[in-house]
Amino acid sequence: MGWLYLLLAGLLEIGWPTGLKMAQVSPSKWGWILFAVFTMGASGVLLYLAQRHIPIGTAYAVWTGIGAAGTFCVGVLFFRDTAGLMQYLGVALIIAGVVMLKIGHG
Repeated sequence: MGWLYLLLAGLLEIGWPTGLKMAQVSPSKWGWILFAVFTMGASGVLLYLAQRHIPIGTAYAVWTGIGAAGTFCVGVLFFRDTAGLMQYLGVALIIAGVVMLKIGHG
């Protein structure tokens, strides 16, 4: 169950920077800020639950990795952030690191 909590926490970690970006470009500024605060809190609670079963270092690295890679993808796909080969390689390394942490934990 810990890994499910951690996966959901990582996915919600994508929500708060996305919400803050949407607050900059949308007329619904406060709605998106509230979305960001909600996803930040929910992500933190799920990380807390995941850490009952997964060591803190592994949990935190996976959580931030999912959030960083996911937010990068959201930026490129929805906000037209520029990205080149080196950025894509960097994100691939983050994802590979997350996978290795999972495999190494068991």
